[in-house]
Amino acid sequence: MKLIYTDCLVVGAGLAGLRVAIAAKERGHDTLVLSLIPAKRSHSAAAQGGMQASLGNTVKGLGDNEDVHFQDTVKGSDWGCDQTVARMFAHCAPKAVRELANWGVPWTRVTKGPREVVVNAERITIEEAEAAHGLINARDFGGTKKWRTCYTADGTGHSLLYAVDNKAISLGIPVHERVEALSIIHDGERCHGVVARCLITGELRAYIGKSTTIATGGYGRIYEVSTNAIICEGIGQALALETGVATLGNMEAVQFHPTAIVPVGILTTEGCRGDGGLLRDKDGYRFMPDYEPEKKELASRDVVSRRMTEHMRKGKGVDSPYGPHLWLDITLLGRKHIETNLREVKEICENFLGIDPAKDWIPVRPTQHYSMGGIRTTPTGESPQLKGLFAVGEAACWDMHGFNRLGGNSLAETVVGGMIIGKYVADFCDDNDLVLDTGLAKRYVDKVRTEIDGLIEGTGTENPWELKSAMQRVMMDYVGIFRNGPELDEAVKQLKALLARSLHLGVSCKKRHANPELVEALRVRRMLKVALTVACGAAARTESRGAHAREDFPQRNDKDWLCRTLASWPDANVLEPTLSYEPLDVMQMELPPGYRGYGADNAIAHPDTAKREAEIAELLAALGPNASREAIQQALMPFELPESLRPANERLADRLNGLVNTDTTGSPSTPNIAGDDNS
Repeated sequence: MKLIYTDCLVVGAGLAGLRVAIAAKERGHDTLVLSLIPAKRSHSAAAQGGMQASLGNTVKGLGDNEDVHFQDTVKGSDWGCDQTVARMFAHCAPKAVRELANWGVPWTRVTKGPREVVVNAERITIEEAEAAHGLINARDFGGTKKWRTCYTADGTGHSLLYAVDNKAISLGIPVHERVEALSIIHDGERCHGVVARCLITGELRAYIGKSTTIATGGYGRIYEVSTNAIICEGIGQALALETGVATLGNMEAVQFHPTAIVPVGILTTEGCRGDGGLLRDKDGYRFMPDYEPEKKELASRDVVSRRMTEHMRKGKGVDSPYGPHLWLDITLLGRKHIETNLREVKEICENFLGIDPAKDWIPVRPTQHYSMGGIRTTPTGESPQLKGLFAVGEAACWDMHGFNRLGGNSLAETVVGGMIIGKYVADFCDDNDLVLDTGLAKRYVDKVRTEIDGLIEGTGTENPWELKSAMQRVMMDYVGIFRNGPELDEAVKQLKALLARSLHLGVSCKKRHANPELVEALRVRRMLKVALTVACGAAARTESRGAHAREDFPQRNDKDWLCRTLASWPDANVLEPTLSYEPLDVMQMELPPGYRGYGADNAIAHPDTAKREAEIAELLAALGPNASREAIQQALMPFELPESLRPANERLADRLNGLVNTDTTGSPSTPNIAGDDNS
């Protein structure tokens, strides 16, 4: 048995995983990252539009701050998020953007004076302040009150990943590439590392760490068509599930992005609509104002996806060999804008569709895009059930997204969550010793080796590719944008049958080293378990909230369903997960459940909502009319952060008005733009 040990073990080399590794390394801890692929090819590079942070530099962002960003995030989540986490995130996002600038991210900058933009299909001129010249720019995104999404043209994820990976390289953080984690090593109470297999040699290794952080991304590839990279198969979530101890949260919360190109499902960024692009039907008619007269194309993603689907159901979709679609029209933005700010979209259209988006409309329809669910963690990023097991980014249910994520909040979560949770990981490594239980490690290595032996030497006849394709079709057909009881029950039934069949998997290629068929066989059984947590959670949740839309239960039911779904798999021999629920405490919320701003306000109210609203009114009255924004927030819902991340964020308006910054306790402080521990 090959044993490799470190202080901080990170599984996944995307933005979230690298940012945790950097935080731990900067605190002096030995750090090691495992990755399926070279770090710079991680799925983080695919993010196009930008990351949200309330800098307030542009004229369309004036007045933005942590409060507005927090409120947008909570409403976007359809009141399904952890509001404490949303507060932590909104407070630290400006620090993360400025830190990334220091690390070399070439953010698009504000140019003083007049500039033309497209708003609501009209070309208007806005005047940027002279004092804003050279500061980080922002564009409009769906579900936000202010222009808040910082960007580098439409290659933001690419820019961020290269800068963060280069930072990790400069710190000497090793990344073991083409290595796949297949099991978590634990004793039922504490996580001690993972068993991983080298995809080239087939060697099994036990990686032992003081802390283990899962940063493997989402589970979009359990669906037949997804904007996710093919490596986003939910294996990190499956590993936590297979411990029998750790729980997954809100796995039924799956987001469909409105504008993936047809037929391949590659994303065209929300920046297309944020910059002024329109959605049109087969007649060339702009239909979104009919459904959402206020936000139109810039309603929240789940809302736009449903409206598009409803419109196609009315026969207004464009017929194609691949099914109906709608049009995304960005021609009104002009060639210069497209080739400057949407150049990746242009290249995708040219290479995959053979069209020029400066003069041709883009065929699009909603496609699976993001996983709000993941490994359930506390606000510090740690599993409540397994000490030393952390999760971050899309692999986690931290839970700042609830049942719907706002565009730009995902890229932000990777670096902001990594920044915050990385410090808590470092704290854990400070306070806990490395436990080298070679017997425990050997037991888990032997278990994985036995699984591989069974596939190579056994008599199983089930084809892993066929099972995977069948699973993906079931998820696409029955657990999509619109859901209902009979279809969800059918999905659970078929997925359980597929999981039973997966017990008899076999491979035709008997090689133990580089063997794609073996890799697929090792993954598909785990993917089926993840798919079942999604389908079972969706079947049990008899309401509509965010991206979880039940046609047979169209109301958001705060009275009965203001809770987080928890899924575990304590008995490895059963064919479905165990579900439980974690209530969201209205009496601890800064923003009690209310009208989200889309469609009819038909939510079933929670009995504590009116009580909490009255309590908030009393608190505000006691503070008086001159209370600061920070004092109000602290009175309503205090939250904790590592000390270096607590100072207030400076904004252009503060500088122009000569205001003194205060930290989250209301005392004067000097802004710490990077949140580093040495300032």
